[in-house]
Amino acid sequence: MHDRRWLLYCGALALPFVVALRLARAAEQVGSVEGVTGDAFAELESVRRMLDRAAPIFLNEEVATGVASRLAIRLGRNTMVRLGEQARLKIDRYIVDAGGEMTLRSGPMLFDGQPRRAGVQVRSPFALIAVRGTRFFAGPSNDRFGVFVARGSVRVSAAGQQVTLHEGEGTDVLSPGATPTPVKRWGSERIRAAFASVS
Repeated sequence: MHDRRWLLYCGALALPFVVALRLARAAEQVGSVEGVTGDAFAELESVRRMLDRAAPIFLNEEVATGVASRLAIRLGRNTMVRLGEQARLKIDRYIVDAGGEMTLRSGPMLFDGQPRRAGVQVRSPFALIAVRGTRFFAGPSNDRFGVFVARGSVRVSAAGQQVTLHEGEGTDVLSPGATPTPVKRWGSERIRAAFASVS
């Protein structure tokens, strides 16, 4: 009985420290909101908060936009991420101005950054996109998942195949589990439509 009381006492003492550690990890800020049009929110462990200009963005949060909405996020000094309507993005790991990992679950995204040391990886249900200092679009385009590079280069991997895109080039992944289509230059109208979906 004495041992049980001792364990309960120690557990009660330790609980605040465990909770504080968890909150500290959850509250690691990696960026902030630059601008919002319409509705946008961040969600972590079923807790949702609405986003407005200058709101902090934390590691492991999933940020999302509503219908006809846009969200601009600044990560560190050199990276901007823009999301179009009904987009969902989770920042899994991020080292300020160095690199990280993100998961684009849905919707369009424009990445514009210059990580200096490591690259950035963007995962989606369609493909893995490996990035080093570049500006690229990823998301719905012409009724499929498209990736287009406006500056720099990215490597797109899906279904065991890989293509490398350079400035002005794009590829499509028709469905999850499909391979990337051959690299080709996108037409001006398609580029305009892709960029309009995130601005």
